[in-house]
Amino acid sequence: MTFVVPLWPPATVAVVGGGLFPVRRIFCVGRNYAAHAREMGADPTRETPCFFTKPADAVVEDGAAVPYPPATTNLHHEIELVVALGQPGRAVAADKALELVFGYAVGLDLTRRDLQNQAKQAGQPWDMAKGFDHSAPCGAIAPVSRIGHPTEAGIRLRVNDVVRQQSDIKDMIWSVAEIIAHLSGLVDLKPGDLIFTGTPEGVGPIKPGDRLEGEIDGIGRLCVTIAAL
Repeated sequence: MTFVVPLWPPATVAVVGGGLFPVRRIFCVGRNYAAHAREMGADPTRETPCFFTKPADAVVEDGAAVPYPPATTNLHHEIELVVALGQPGRAVAADKALELVFGYAVGLDLTRRDLQNQAKQAGQPWDMAKGFDHSAPCGAIAPVSRIGHPTEAGIRLRVNDVVRQQSDIKDMIWSVAEIIAHLSGLVDLKPGDLIFTGTPEGVGPIKPGDRLEGEIDGIGRLCVTIAAL
C-alpha cells in the first residue's frame, strides 16, 4: 500500500517490564469522584457516566516537558487512574469487564478550564478544552499479571512538591468494571484503548515551569514539567 502523505509514528506508552503499548483511542470519564463533582458545581450521581475523548497522539511520556497550550490562561491538572485494554469487547457485563484489562497506569487529564467553562455556558462540546495537543500525559503501564486489579490505592498529585490532589481510587463513583461495561455499550472497545477514569478533588491551575508528580500506590508514578509554548 502506498500512502499519499508520510505515515506518522503510532502513539505508544511504555510498559513496566518492557515493551510498548500502542494507543488506539483515549476515552475519559467525567466527574467520577463525588468531591470533585461538587467542586465543579455539580451533584454527584450514579446515573450513566459521562464520557469524552482525546486523540491518541495527545499522549505524553513520563519525564517529558509538556508545552503550555495556546488559547488559555487557565490550564488545570487532573490526576487519574488509567486503564489500558488488551482485549476487545462489546456490551460486556460488569462481572466480565476486567477480562479486557491489560494493565493500569497514572495519567493526567490536562484541561483548558477557561475554554471548558465557555463551552459549558454555550452548550457546546468540550473538545478543544480537553482534546488538545499533549493533553494526556501517561506513566508506564503496570500489567495485570504484575499487580492484579487494584480496588483501593492512594492517588495523589504534587505540584512543585506541594500536594494538590489526594484521595483513594476506592472513592470513584463508577468502578473500573462498571466504566468498561457502560462504555462497551456505546462503542466497540479494542486492544490499545485507554480509559482515564476521572479525577479526585483539588484540581487547579498550573503554569510554565511547574513540575507535576503523580502517584497511585502500587500502580506507578508520572512526572512531567510544564514548558513554555
